[in-house]
Amino acid sequence: MKKRVLSLLLLAAMAASLLALPAQAAAPSNRFYDLNGDAFMTVEPLRLMGIMDGYSDGNFRPNSQITRAQFCKMVVCALNAEDELGLYRTVTIYPDVKPSHWAAAYINMAAKGKKAISGFSDGKFYPDRTVTLGQAATILLRTLGYKDENIGGVWPDSYLSFAASIGLTDGLDTSLCNAPLSRADAAILFTNLLRADVQGEKSVSNFLTAAGLTVKQDMVLVSTNARGPDGKETAMQFSNGEVYQMAGDKVSNGSLNGLKGTLVLDGTRVRTFLPDARGESRVIHVARIDGYQITDRSGAKYTVTSDTTVFFQGAESSWGKASSWVNPGTTLTLYLGTAGNVEFIFVGGGDSSTEAVIVYERYSVKGFESLTGGVGGYTIYKNGCRATGKDMRPYDVATYSSATNTIRVCDTRLTGYYESCTPSPTEPATIRVFGHDFDVLVTARDTLAKFRPGDQITLLLTEDNKVAGAVKPGTMDASANAIGIATSVSGGSATVKLLCGVEVSGAVDLGPEAGVPDSVLQFRQEELSRMQNRLVRVTSVGKGYIGLVRLGGGVSGALDLEKKRLGASYLAETVNVFRYTPNGIDTITLDDLGPGPIPNGEISYAHTNWAGQVDVIAVGTVGKNATIYGRTSISMNDRDFSYISIYNDGGLAAGPFRSTYDIAGGVYVAAEVTDMGTGGFSSLKPLTALKDVPNASWTGQSAVTVDGRSYAIPVTVMAYNKDTKSWISPSETQSIVEIAHAYAKKCDMYASDDGVIRVIEVGGDFR
Repeated sequence: MKKRVLSLLLLAAMAASLLALPAQAAAPSNRFYDLNGDAFMTVEPLRLMGIMDGYSDGNFRPNSQITRAQFCKMVVCALNAEDELGLYRTVTIYPDVKPSHWAAAYINMAAKGKKAISGFSDGKFYPDRTVTLGQAATILLRTLGYKDENIGGVWPDSYLSFAASIGLTDGLDTSLCNAPLSRADAAILFTNLLRADVQGEKSVSNFLTAAGLTVKQDMVLVSTNARGPDGKETAMQFSNGEVYQMAGDKVSNGSLNGLKGTLVLDGTRVRTFLPDARGESRVIHVARIDGYQITDRSGAKYTVTSDTTVFFQGAESSWGKASSWVNPGTTLTLYLGTAGNVEFIFVGGGDSSTEAVIVYERYSVKGFESLTGGVGGYTIYKNGCRATGKDMRPYDVATYSSATNTIRVCDTRLTGYYESCTPSPTEPATIRVFGHDFDVLVTARDTLAKFRPGDQITLLLTEDNKVAGAVKPGTMDASANAIGIATSVSGGSATVKLLCGVEVSGAVDLGPEAGVPDSVLQFRQEELSRMQNRLVRVTSVGKGYIGLVRLGGGVSGALDLEKKRLGASYLAETVNVFRYTPNGIDTITLDDLGPGPIPNGEISYAHTNWAGQVDVIAVGTVGKNATIYGRTSISMNDRDFSYISIYNDGGLAAGPFRSTYDIAGGVYVAAEVTDMGTGGFSSLKPLTALKDVPNASWTGQSAVTVDGRSYAIPVTVMAYNKDTKSWISPSETQSIVEIAHAYAKKCDMYASDDGVIRVIEVGGDFR
């Protein structure tokens, strides 16, 4: 295995914040409450291997020192040699280490069995003396198979110099060779040891394999609470689909999720998971998504591609497919390559939900400290937004991320019919609703046990879409609120991608067919098909069925992007923005909307959250009788009937429809379509032409003044280049408006009756 060492940046953080504990003290928890995120994730592999553990209060305790006895235990655990301890429990090698001493077996094995440590000149061991850095480095060099004759020179200087040459002391200040070894320094030493090579008489091998363990490199850990072969939800799942049970009934805390590294197996069970050098991965909280650029809350920007691998809910996808479901506030783990490029993304920031607290009282944080183990100073995020106790509402669900010391609150509720479960209704591990299998937290099984397949049920979901509880539909303050995009509507079935990231599906009830005219049945089917690529609310109409309600109706007030307001309401930090086009719906950002106000006529839907802030916006018109803007094209059939088609920057927007409208080709129009399939135009009207508008008339990108009248320029404005005979598309750095403005000193504009510029035309002989 290629040797890797921790980054100096991380090691500096470790030295400042990492705390360890006596090897004999057993921690009741898999969390270390007094560690920061990076140190926490670094020490976790050592905890899983039994090398380091926590005090009974779950802390590491900073700057504590390691005794010689404790260090011997760490060495034996690192060597995977606990099974041999029985040979050394009843022998006495040193007069001050009787068989009754708690560490007698470890000391005897380290000294006699592994020949890694020796006593003092008076024949005693002095187990309670602190071990120095020089002594610790010497012990580990011997553990790696190096002999005194390999090193030579003066002790401890020559030993520390040699240790540095093989990376054993990377990140440590070796000038303090005679200083007592701190717990933080011990963690660094042993982490480097696990990545080192063993020096044998005839060959060199990796330390872990020499200890009888099996290693699998370049593994991506996606879950630490997967169901393992023994049925316990304590197994590790990897991106390649492999699942391994933890050895020794260890339970991982999830802090290693999303990292790439080396899986260490003892037989078929996980001994530990050793991430690749820290510093190559980074946990961020998304502030903004701009196509292929991710901006975190610190302002740092990361560039990805459409093909960048994304791991989400245990499945492998790509950024091109998953980006629309990564919203502001989402926690991402980015794995960075040697050039700083993002090699893959893990949706999540460490801990996967294993337990949750449900809020039952308004403004209540009751139970939150039970999640943290009494640790204070945590930050609350609700639906990805910074929040306080005053933002809590009944049936909110709270989980804890120890890696970031944050309480993650979610208010997603989904009402449907209970279709099935595994393994049993009394102790469900999963429950199927709307064709999706939801994982059930252990803390939720009592509430789920009150329901049976066939019941209508409202699920209370965590931020990572696990079931934290359930209530009967109609429960006050627990109404369903899950919305999404109908990605597939075909025949009598539909699939919806919820904004929380879950995909649900089912058959669609189109109503009775007996005695109903064909025209009515056709109308029902057409109404259903119009929901394709639209925002919908999911409803429950029966087991195996899904109901869809189109979301729309417009809003009152304009969208002021400068003030971050829609009418009288402020925008949420994590607002989701969508744009309707003739070809469907696109996920965009506020920056894509340009700097100016967006008139309310351009906004088809808006949703407000618990705080009255707008968290979903859809711009553009959609549906029956929606107005379409574009350029006409006239065609004739062999019977000299005239047909009109409308083209815009999305291609064919409507038609060809037979029409009696007396209108030429190449005219910019506003059209209302009775039916996008076989219907026609209910209205067709040329836009008002504003000729030779100079660039000086523009007010930024959002407005223009012509003959004393001000016209709004919406984000949905289109631009046509007469020279190239093509529609203008935005670039990565310039909007459509910016490109049109820069092309010529003048342009023609075409406005609708409501005073909104719909088309900009540039080019031509006189421009």
